Amino acid sequence: MAMKKTDLEKNKALKLIHTMKQSGPDRFGKGAPAVADRREQRRLDQAQGLVPFACKLNVELVARLNARAQSHPGGMTGLLTELIEKGLPADASQA
Repeated sequence: MAMKKTDLEKNKALKLIHTMKQSGPDRFGKGAPAVADRREQRRLDQAQGLVPFACKLNVELVARLNARAQSHPGGMTGLLTELIEKGLPADASQA
């Protein structure tokens, strides 16, 4: 069974719309540079010997840390490094 010319044109239009939605570097406002920036930041962090460290903290403590990190020159990473170094002994045998 042959398709009508109008059905063929509708299918072409649907295919075109689908490819336009799927392609493009700024899909939903997210371009390729953001991924490259994250990769570059990860590479710079690794060069400094930094590794990601996740933990769960109390909401009030996080709020206090965020408030202090605003004025800290090293941001959150610098603040946490400073606080942990003060709290932990330099030598593990002192624990």
